[in-house]
Amino acid sequence: MGRGGPQQPRGLPPAARQGTIAAMSSPDGNAWPDRVFAALKRGRIGQVGYVPDAGHSRLIALSRTDPEIRDVVLTTEEEGIALAAGAWLGGVRAALLMQSSGVGNCINMLSLAQNCRFPLLMLVTMRGEWAEFNPWQVPMGQATPGVLRLCDVLVYRAERPEEAEETVEAALDIAFGGDRAAAVLLSQRLIGRKRW
Repeated sequence: MGRGGPQQPRGLPPAARQGTIAAMSSPDGNAWPDRVFAALKRGRIGQVGYVPDAGHSRLIALSRTDPEIRDVVLTTEEEGIALAAGAWLGGVRAALLMQSSGVGNCINMLSLAQNCRFPLLMLVTMRGEWAEFNPWQVPMGQATPGVLRLCDVLVYRAERPEEAEETVEAALDIAFGGDRAAAVLLSQRLIGRKRW
């Protein structure tokens, strides 16, 4: 048993290793996921829930190896909202990592955050935008910002590597400072072209 539950293998799940991400760093060579992780650490995030996703692979790897963060692999994205509520009740700050296609799975569960007014920070890697190769990703990718706003979630967006850290910090501040649900949409151009 480790960190409050059964110990999971430390390697990334196979689903998180599928595909490759072509661009994960800024022109100056600093990896934006590392800077986003540093923002999560400064924001005292102690639990990260996620469905394995190549766009979040670096954040997932950093979370899994940090002894101060409990990483939880979810079977579906809406579980992460309940996980964040439970963490908050237990005095722990949580973040939820998902892909835009997972936002559709969360619509009903987002009412929990709206009615109970607990902090919910979501980092959403976008699909169905720039350089998308899979037409099945387009409908939910295009609907994601509007769906989140209709569910009373504050929506922020990072388009470039130099915006990612600051945008996550802003969402973190409003979520945990105001007991609000906030989502940072990490654009498909930011996460890079997916190739299979």
